[in-house]
Order: sequence, then structure tokens, then C-alpha cells
Amino acid sequence: MMRHRLTLCGACGLLVVVARLPGPASRAPAAPRAPQAHPVTKVMPMPAKTSANDFYIGNRPPLLPSPLIELPVGSVRAEGWLRHQMELMAAGFSGRLTEISQWCRFDGSAWASPKGEGQFGWEELPYWLRGFTALAYTLGDERLIAEAKRWIEPILASQEPGGYFGPRANKETPDVWPNMLALYALRTYYDATRDRRVIALMTKYFRWQMALPLERFLPESWQKWRGGDNLDSIYWLYNRTGGKWLLDLARVNHERTADWAGGIPTWHGVNLSQGFREPAEYYQQTRDARYLQAAVRNYDRVMGEYGQVPGGMFGADENCREGYRDPRQAAETCSMAEFMHSFEMLLRITGDPRWADRCEEVAFNSLPASQAPDYRGLHYLTAPNMVQLDKENHSPGVQNGGCMLAYNPHDYRCCQHNIAFGWPYFADSLWMATPGNGLAAAFYAPCQVTAKVGGGTRVRISEETEYPFGEAVEFRVSTAKPVRFPLSLRIPAWCARARIKINGAAVKLAAKASSWAKLERTWRDGDVVRLELPMAVRVRVWERNRNAVSVSRGPLTYSVKIGEKWVRFGGTDKWPAFEVFPTTPWNYGLVLDARAPAKSFAVTKKTGPLASQPFDINAAPIKLTAKARRIPAWGLDNGLCATLPASPVQSSEPVATITLIPMGCARLRISAFPVVGD
Repeated sequence: MMRHRLTLCGACGLLVVVARLPGPASRAPAAPRAPQAHPVTKVMPMPAKTSANDFYIGNRPPLLPSPLIELPVGSVRAEGWLRHQMELMAAGFSGRLTEISQWCRFDGSAWASPKGEGQFGWEELPYWLRGFTALAYTLGDERLIAEAKRWIEPILASQEPGGYFGPRANKETPDVWPNMLALYALRTYYDATRDRRVIALMTKYFRWQMALPLERFLPESWQKWRGGDNLDSIYWLYNRTGGKWLLDLARVNHERTADWAGGIPTWHGVNLSQGFREPAEYYQQTRDARYLQAAVRNYDRVMGEYGQVPGGMFGADENCREGYRDPRQAAETCSMAEFMHSFEMLLRITGDPRWADRCEEVAFNSLPASQAPDYRGLHYLTAPNMVQLDKENHSPGVQNGGCMLAYNPHDYRCCQHNIAFGWPYFADSLWMATPGNGLAAAFYAPCQVTAKVGGGTRVRISEETEYPFGEAVEFRVSTAKPVRFPLSLRIPAWCARARIKINGAAVKLAAKASSWAKLERTWRDGDVVRLELPMAVRVRVWERNRNAVSVSRGPLTYSVKIGEKWVRFGGTDKWPAFEVFPTTPWNYGLVLDARAPAKSFAVTKKTGPLASQPFDINAAPIKLTAKARRIPAWGLDNGLCATLPASPVQSSEPVATITLIPMGCARLRISAFPVVGD
């Protein structure tokens, strides 16, 4: 049973609910305003299941009501460091992949043919187009929008009278996995343009799927493991058209998808990242909590066995492998983007803030280091502990042979195309609509959101923050007239004592960790909400990984700062490929205060404004210093850092002061440390 507590704030005349679920720019506070004469007398706890939103499309009955509702693309305008990530993407290899990748060449592509004829008709192009289309419309970049439309038009034109669309070669099996990706691109395009051809295409296409013999629908292949992506689009269309037959298709889709409800059907990393959630998607239709618990169980099992490391990912350098659990085991770049997407979906389905915490952990700690700081190259694998990114073969420490670690815009095929949707989907998920015609700040980053609330008034909320590096988030309301609506703010699991002020007056509430603070009042133009999320240093012991420790502060985990030497080894002058080698020692064990480990670290904040690219070794906004000793026996093993020595580890080396920087700033990193002791 959910518990919630109502608190009336005398300073601002506001009724507040803090709902506990069963996980920034610094500015002078605004002058206090007079208390409201007519405070709210009723609030709804999160997640709400008893009302709808009049302006945005959530689940249509009989699907489970949506506690959080996706806003149309373009509603959120990213600013600051987050917008700069996407601008770098647009100028980098993701935005120029048609110049680099043979699978993205328009001439001769089966995806560019209205008849679906030609080469390269599998996953690569729709992988890229999904993220590229989201990037185009999230940024409002006309060059990118024109390029996205160039591909979308022939895809729309490729539909046969029977309903199938896309490359004809995929129809033979049939293999509908590439089309699942294309549907995501078409959905984004529809959100931005309201082009009804998308609805017509999807309706005819799902009618075609409905007519397939069962043995030909989602047979053994990637599509069977990843059928949840098809299910998501079925529900998307049902919520817009109400066709009851789509719920029958959804049932068949679930039955034909690999049995994620019964266990883990595959240990392939990307399959896990997107497939584990499928039962929770189907839960929306069955309303049977066992399906939701199956998704939670899948996540807990994967992370319990192979995710006992910092950074939010799990060790699957292609597949999870028995005996390969050390922090040097890496995750595919594809897996990061897919894991984030799964968390964003589960947050909307459940309203449980723990999924948002998990998404931020990957987004801020693992995703940035998967690519070069200028987004002109990526690598296949990123690990919590990786101290040399060369082009050599590291098998069997890495499952696949060949170059897996160096930054190269020309290589890594699936990840090269799939990574483009990571930041755009995250940016679009910063804000969501809520039942009762309200808004929820689901993730924190500098941005603006424009949406209809209350009785239909359009408001703009400007979010100013240096989060995840800063502790404060300010929201400024712009509205043509006063309007009452609920504003919900997520309190992360790591924050024990969040504080909220409205127009400079403190709101009296005990906003517990992993909860939503729901503020409902009549909002006026110029109102300012300030959310303060104090960040304390935390030390986590990974008992199942040789008692290694990691160090976090707020949503960021920290790595020892390792000097980087970038050496070009290939590519072109415009699109070079680089290896990265260490120039400073890395094999340190931490010397900790046994009684109060968190007190072993001193925090230093960089003065001045946040760099436009803060995820860089030379721009790290926050640093920690700590005492450590070298561990000479812990060195390289076939170019990888050797597996962790068990803690406590002995060392007679002198005590040194080391600097730690956020994991996302460190391409070379040690973020799971041995502890020096007797």
C-alpha cells in the first residue's frame, strides 16, 4: 500500500503530498511572495491511476492508466550541457553517418526504395534513423530534419497493398525486427508533423502481422528476443486509434516473444537491455502484477550476477559469461542506449522513480565515455575499469576478437548506428505529463518545457541547473494567466534531505529519498520553484566482487584521474580513429577511514560556469581527493587491467594523494577500487 502525507505550508499556502514508492544553477532566491488566498484542498498521490490527462495521450482503457505520459517531441528544448551533447552529435559521426557508413548510403539502399529493393536492408539504417530523427526534431535542426524526411518518404511509400513495408528481402522469413526500429522513427516523425500517413501505414502493417501464421510471426532470431519493441508500437497505435483488434495482436505478440516472463531466455547483452522489460509492457494489458514483477526479477538477476560494478551496466562484452564478472568486463554501447530506453519506458509505465535513478546512472556515468568528447568516434565496449584503449585483440578477456576498444567512427556496425537515440530520447523524457493535467520533472538537466496544463493553458517552465554536477534546480513558470495544476518533482534515491522553496519561501515537507514531491497550487507568471538536492559522498562495497569499493556523490560515480595520450591509428583526416594510452599510474588501492569511509574524500568544485562539454578529463566540474597506495602486482593482462585483487590488499608503497573525477569524464578509468588494509 502506498503511503503519503499531506503538509500545508503556511509560508506559501501550498498543500503538498510526498508519495513514497515501493529510487544546478546557483541563483539568489527570489523574494517571497504573499501567500495564496485560495490554497489547494485536494491532491493526488503519485502514481495516479484515477484520472486522465485531457491534452496528451496516455493509455486508453482497458490498458492500465498511465501515471506518466510522454510529451510530443519538441515539447522539451534541451539547454546547456545537454543540448551541447546533441549539437556535438549532429556535427559528429551520428549526424554525418551518410558520409561514413556504407549502410546509410541513399543510392541503392533497400530502405530508400519505394519498392523495397536494393542492398543493405537490415537493422543498420533504421537503427540510425530512429536516433537521427529524434535528434533532428529535438534540436529543431533543419538540415537533420530534411535528411530524416529524405528517408522517411520512401519508407512510407514502400507499403504493399497487403500491409507489409520496407525491404522486401526481410519479408521472406519474415524478419520484422528491422521494421520495429523503423516504426520508432515514424512515430517520432508523426509526433512532430501529425502526418496521418504514419497512422495509416501502421494500421495496415499490423493487420498484415495479424494475418501471419503463428509459426511465421516472431520466429527464432533477434525479433523473438526483442518482440517487446513491436509490442510498444502496437500499444502506441491502439492508444491513438482504439482498434480493439490491436489488443488481440498484442496478446499474440507477447505469446510469440521469447519467454521473459518465465526467466532469462538469452544472455546476450543487448537482448537483455531491451528484452527484460517485455513482461512489464504486457502488464499494462493484463493488470496482473506478476508480469511487472517478472521484469523486476529479470533486472535484479542480471544486475545481481553480472552488474556488481559501478556505472549502472552489467558485464556483457557480447554475452554475459560465467566467470567474467570483474569490473574490467565491458558493456556494448548499444546496450547502454537500450537500457536507458527501457528505464524511460518503465518509468512511464509504473511511475516508480527507481527506474529514473537507474537511467541517470547509465546516462551520466557510462554513456559519455562510450564516445570521444567531440562525438567524432565511438568504441564498441566500455568498462568501469579500463586503462588502455588500443586496437589490439583482447580475446578471451573480451569475447570478440579484433579491435573493440579504440575510438573509431568507421567501425562497430551496430553500435555505430544505434547510439544516436541515447541522448535525444533522454532529453525528450526530462518532462512528462501527469493525470490531472499536470507536469512531472522526471529527470533533471537544463531545459525548457512547453505544455498545456490545468484547463488548457499553455505554460513554459524554464529549468536552470548544473545537475548532475550541481545540487540545485530552479524552475521558472511563464504563463499568460494564473493556472492551477500539479507539478511533481522526483526525489532521487541517493538524496535523504531534499528541500523545496517557492518564491523564496520554504515548503515544509519531509521529501524522502525515492519519492515524488507533488506541488499543487495556482501558478502565476514569474513563480520560481527551487529544488535543492544535497549531495553527500557515499562509499559502496561490492561484496560479490572481491569487496571492491566505488565512490559516488549524488548521481555521479568517480574514477581515478588517468592521464590520456591520444594516438591516431587510422581513419581519414576528417574522421580519424584513435587509440588512448595512460600517461600516469592507475593501479591504486584506496586508504579509507574504516569507521567513516565517506570522510576519506575531500570535494573540490570548479569555479566559474559549467563547461559546454563537462564530460571531459580537462573540464571535470567536480573532483575528489583521497589517500591511496600503489599495488605493483596489479598490472596489465593482455592489454586489459588485470582482475581486481581481493580487498583488503596489502601494499608497502608510500601513501599518495590521488584525484578522482566523474566516470563520465574519464575515458581511461578505474572506478572499482581495491581497499588497502591488513
